[in-house]
Amino acid sequence: MATTKYIFVTGGVTSSLGKGIISASLAKLLQARGYKVTIQKLDPYINVDPGTLNPYEHGECYVTEDGAETDLDLGHYERFLNVFTSQSNNVTTGRIYQDVINKERRGDFLGKTVKIIPHITDEIKRRIKLLGSKKKYDFVITEIGGTVGDIESLPYIESVRQLRWELKNRCMVIHLTLVPYLAASGELKTKPTQHSVKTLLEAGVQPDVLVLRTEHRLNNDIRTKVANFCNVQKEAVVESHDVSTIYEVPIEMQKEKLDELVITHFNMELKSRPDLKPWKDFLKQLRQPKHKVTIGLVGKYVELQDAYKSINEAFIHAGAANETKVDIKYIHSEKVDESTYKNLLAEVDGIIVTPGFGHRGIAGKILAVQYARENNVPFLGICLGMQCAVIEFAKNVLNLEDANSLEMDHKCANPVINLMEEQKMITEKGGTMRLGSYPCKILKDTNAHKAYGATKINERHRHRYEFNN
Repeated sequence: MATTKYIFVTGGVTSSLGKGIISASLAKLLQARGYKVTIQKLDPYINVDPGTLNPYEHGECYVTEDGAETDLDLGHYERFLNVFTSQSNNVTTGRIYQDVINKERRGDFLGKTVKIIPHITDEIKRRIKLLGSKKKYDFVITEIGGTVGDIESLPYIESVRQLRWELKNRCMVIHLTLVPYLAASGELKTKPTQHSVKTLLEAGVQPDVLVLRTEHRLNNDIRTKVANFCNVQKEAVVESHDVSTIYEVPIEMQKEKLDELVITHFNMELKSRPDLKPWKDFLKQLRQPKHKVTIGLVGKYVELQDAYKSINEAFIHAGAANETKVDIKYIHSEKVDESTYKNLLAEVDGIIVTPGFGHRGIAGKILAVQYARENNVPFLGICLGMQCAVIEFAKNVLNLEDANSLEMDHKCANPVINLMEEQKMITEKGGTMRLGSYPCKILKDTNAHKAYGATKINERHRHRYEFNN
């Protein structure tokens, strides 16, 4: 920990600017230079983790190898760095308060009055530094969720202010803001960025680098104006222009010399340029596909594509590996019925039925499975999608008309999907499912064996119900 450098990425003006992608892109550039890097996400909501959140609230829940239910940004971290994340890489306000209250109940504070400062901020700082000390990382990049000025984010910003003093020259702040374009006047406006930095300064934190998200290219005057009003060097005003895919962002950040700004800030030696050839090869395959397929994605959250973020990204990666453009046709499972399913699924080359909870949209998913089976359409059912495949086969091939999952029908006579034995005495919903990496033996001469090419595999799980052995 003595030499670990800490980089904080904050956001201003609006949410969803891409702090996670900027963090992952910077980490990728530093990793390509030979440094050991990790990223963590601090989420300001009071839920202990996103495991109990509806996807409409926060997108998909990303499960790590060690069974943590985390923010979807951790999926980006893993995909960009090709390194597993863990429980330590996602911290929520709920977890911070839970730990502090547990310490108070044990008497750890020796009768002191427990306050946000220093007790909550001390726990936040401990969590940040703990990650750096675990595996002797060169850089720990910490993305702070939310937007500067939010009440929920204040303890995190205060923790950053304190760490800047405690860590001295081992700390850096990157602030991501929006420079909106007003079509009526044909101008890019910097005032939102100025106010965002002012809010950060009022909390006692001066950013070292500003990353400006923009739909239009920034000219020299814009950069100079932002630098003068926000107390940063002009070279430290970085443009983040909209690109066609998130995987172009590391290349754009390299052009903007973001990694060089970081290394120079810490008075470290600039080694040879990062080797991004494999990354560029991947981008080339992504941009110049030789084939095209259409996949029907059947789910009940299709209005919000973040609900299926990892599935969408998997199609991008698999498509690039096979020099194929994958067009995803999003099909709402509640709109799949006897009168619509043939038209909805007629033009697709493959069907994927997605995970989910509850009975809403189940009938449509089962009908999509039936269509795939009867028409020999390549099919993949994930989690609930697999359960739907079992139910469909039991009903329509084995003639078990009342076959179902106990999750959908507690009185079902033929529960082909059953509650796992170890789940039957569990009443609390948070963090109690089968979670994380789980070993599986695959029989030879099966479709699964053909796909994996192995008889022993590990996949990440997140479920309470399973095939009824």
